[in-house]
Amino acid sequence: MAKKENNNVKQLKEKLFMERKNAVQIMSDTELKKCDKFCEGYKKFLDLAKTEREAAAYIEKEAIAKGFVPFDRKASYKAGDKVYYVNREKSVILAVIGKDSIENGVNLLAAHIDSPRLDLKQNPLYERDGVGYFKTHYYGGIKKYQWPTVPLSLHGVIVKADGTKVTVTLGEDENDPVFCVSDLLPHLANTQYKRPATELIKGEELNIIIGSRPFKDDEGSELVKLNLMMILNEKYGITEADFLSAELEAVPAFKAKDVGLDRGLVGAYGQDDRVCAYTELMAILGAKTPRRTAVAILTDKEETGSDGNTGLCSAYLKYFISDLAATFGVEGRTVLSNSKCLSADVNAAFDPTFPDVFEKKNCAYLNGGVCVTKYTGSRGKSGTSDASAEFVGEIRALLDSKKVIWQTGELGKVDIGGGGTVAAYIANLDVDTIDIGVPVLSMHAPFEITAKTDVYAAYKAFEAFINA
Repeated sequence: MAKKENNNVKQLKEKLFMERKNAVQIMSDTELKKCDKFCEGYKKFLDLAKTEREAAAYIEKEAIAKGFVPFDRKASYKAGDKVYYVNREKSVILAVIGKDSIENGVNLLAAHIDSPRLDLKQNPLYERDGVGYFKTHYYGGIKKYQWPTVPLSLHGVIVKADGTKVTVTLGEDENDPVFCVSDLLPHLANTQYKRPATELIKGEELNIIIGSRPFKDDEGSELVKLNLMMILNEKYGITEADFLSAELEAVPAFKAKDVGLDRGLVGAYGQDDRVCAYTELMAILGAKTPRRTAVAILTDKEETGSDGNTGLCSAYLKYFISDLAATFGVEGRTVLSNSKCLSADVNAAFDPTFPDVFEKKNCAYLNGGVCVTKYTGSRGKSGTSDASAEFVGEIRALLDSKKVIWQTGELGKVDIGGGGTVAAYIANLDVDTIDIGVPVLSMHAPFEITAKTDVYAAYKAFEAFINA
């Protein structure tokens, strides 16, 4: 009798309880090989697209190779046509026209291609006690103490006085020099140790070492600065005044790598949010003729609040949808009101080393699949769109029907922190919106970690949504 009762309990638990699953144990060997192959392309993308400008250029190039053409508001389009729009070299929108009337809405994917980094100030170059530096202003939410002693590369553009634009990528090639921020040796750091963690390294101490050799053929002050300016003038044809109209970003110089003896993880800079950008991109590039028009936006400025004309608080997405709708004789507001969006952004992966900040029943785990986040925000859900139960149910049914491995999660315990995504800005356009993305360890650090199975699950989720 006891054995029969135990069997009944087991069956009831299997029927009624929800169980967390590990993607590696669910996926076949064939699927795991596909997953690992997919992540090889992902790692190459991370190495080639370390800034929003580089990501936008990469996306445009890949889109053209797949038959996408620049969007023309005066043209007419039919099912299967592929168009794209680049906003100021920092944001990109891709669209594949579907079979259904656009009046019924579009399926929208939204990821961001900017990441935390160190931006050079407008007047960055100086010399102090025989060392040449660039002064920086950090971009996005970083732990400042993580950035000293990390090898850095410089990326961006310089617009010279005559309007000529110079592209800079220095520190990525094997033969390039790299740059770094120094830190105190532990022997002399007693006073530094007494600072609070947020001030262990101060913003004004994030100064990048760029050289130390003085100009030899003269005597006087600032000879190191003069020598460095000579090198920059010879290489890029610039003067110091040209920094005033430059956008230069310092990012980690190392390449994306497999992490762990089993090679199950990807370690790299900028995975928030380029992991969702790449998976979203691959999904829409593979779209043929979907039922509903598919739109993928890869945007800028999320890490600083999405403001500015390349961020999603601006109107460029709304304008694009309106212009696209107009080519079919439909109002943009009608399209938006009938649209659905997956805000493709990362969530925090549970970190066993720091378990106290997570609520284990409601957080995402490595190898748990793509993470669906009903609401973001902080503490009292401040700054979130909070997807409706109906839309959550719709996405849940879609992922299950396509056998996508997924989980749910929040960004830490309620009173500890939280964070935001672009979901609220799209939902504010009257679009059903929910966050879905890859769990990340060490988010916003110079070296972030994701699980390959979760990356692949995100791609499969976005593919399913585009073709729904």
